[in-house]
Amino acid sequence: MKFYMTPGSCTTGIHILLEELELVFEVDLVNLLAGDQDTAAYRALNPKGTIPTLVRDDGTALTDFVAIAWWLARSWPKRGLLPDDAEGQARVLEVMNHAVGTVHGQGFARIFTTDKFTPNPADHAAVKAQGREIVEQGFAVMNDVLDGRDYAVGDCLTIADAALFYVEFWATRSDIALPPSCLAHYTRMLTRRAVRQVLAEEGYRV
Repeated sequence: MKFYMTPGSCTTGIHILLEELELVFEVDLVNLLAGDQDTAAYRALNPKGTIPTLVRDDGTALTDFVAIAWWLARSWPKRGLLPDDAEGQARVLEVMNHAVGTVHGQGFARIFTTDKFTPNPADHAAVKAQGREIVEQGFAVMNDVLDGRDYAVGDCLTIADAALFYVEFWATRSDIALPPSCLAHYTRMLTRRAVRQVLAEEGYRV
């Protein structure tokens, strides 16, 4: 398989899942600032021009965090990255979609890519403030979910934890304080071999 990623981005979550599963894959770095995502070659794989992209052994590509995470969990079910029961799976999707769609897609997106939300530089501060508020509210929700748990859904790592980790990782580098249960989750994730390996490979000190 070939994994198209950008260090320190949302692709870090998929990178962690690939290492947790101990899969063999090739990495191709996508430099977003240089516009790699808009090249003809990349658009041929991912017409959306987004990350991550995972090209599988049969040559077909998956181009969405949730889709890739779900496919990995279902393709290697014995690794336990997804509960067996419908209730557990629904809870995993609930957490993962909140982390990816709300905390990232609505919150951090306003902080990191402010100009996409307003063409007027005079509005940038307000947009970033709104993004920060969304992020903080999102973590408050997750803090209640994590209360009394080691991981997002019960006592075992799931694909939801990889999604939650990457937004927690961003918070620690954006001067956004994690509430207690989220901080405990982030700290616990940092003890995992795969997480430490991924962060080291992506150029971050653990």
